Amino acid sequence: MTYRESKVLLLVGSMCTLLWLLFLTFAGLGRPATATATSFVYKNIFILAGQSNMAGRGGVVNDKWDGIVPSQCQPNPSIIRLDAGLSWVSATEPLHADIDLNKTCGVGPGMAFANAVKSKDSSVGVIGLVPCAVGGTNISQWMKGSHLYEQMVRRAQTALQEGGTIRAIVWYQGESDTVSRADAEAYKGRMEKLIADWRADLRSPNLHVIQVVLASGMGPFIGTVREAQLGIHLPNVMCVDAMGLPIEPDGLHLTTEAQVRLGQMLAAAYLNTMSTSLSTSLSTSNARRICYPFFC
Repeated sequence: MTYRESKVLLLVGSMCTLLWLLFLTFAGLGRPATATATSFVYKNIFILAGQSNMAGRGGVVNDKWDGIVPSQCQPNPSIIRLDAGLSWVSATEPLHADIDLNKTCGVGPGMAFANAVKSKDSSVGVIGLVPCAVGGTNISQWMKGSHLYEQMVRRAQTALQEGGTIRAIVWYQGESDTVSRADAEAYKGRMEKLIADWRADLRSPNLHVIQVVLASGMGPFIGTVREAQLGIHLPNVMCVDAMGLPIEPDGLHLTTEAQVRLGQMLAAAYLNTMSTSLSTSLSTSNARRICYPFFC
């Protein structure tokens, strides 16, 4: 083979390699279901944790979901979720379908929250939702050392591996703790300990926690748990009160309409707190906000 022939073959090989790389690039952009194009983009991460109302029971009647997804909960190319296999995928309802297993999941507050944040703040880029909620769980099952706690921390840490920041933990739990007086009276101390452990293990001492104050309960001590939730005065802990929002016929779970409204209230509380944090000194650390239905 002559020197000239060798150069021609080398040039042809280089062009083939370039074409192949271009094909792979464009082929990758056509896979929104696995969030290939957004996986390595800076993310604003939100952990969604708690029990069934966070997991989503909106539209679920007699263990069947009606499949209705409101416009406020529709997919958005820049809203992704960490699935059960720890991969980023496009976020769609029900967000907890592969997390809250053996239960029927419907609409929760997560998608309405993410869409509301993006609609109110045009500077927000990719939002990464990390579903962790499991229905019927008592707060004692979430304490450090438990399976639920370790799973949540592991998912949160995995969410950070490709870049981004955990902006807040959104927590909606407590219905199970209304059954026993002992659990209800212990709720405040357990919740404060849980927040401290989250912040320590996620290495984020100022991590924001948005806590939903109960709208319903499984037992007679809902007032005690609500009082405990409203009585937490830790820095960067906000309360959004769900009382008064419509409930499904089961008397426990929020309707689809209520979940949408709750998501919007959570977004308003979060954005208000972020705005307050930017405009106040570090010495003003108590960014707690109580947001009542229909007045946010």
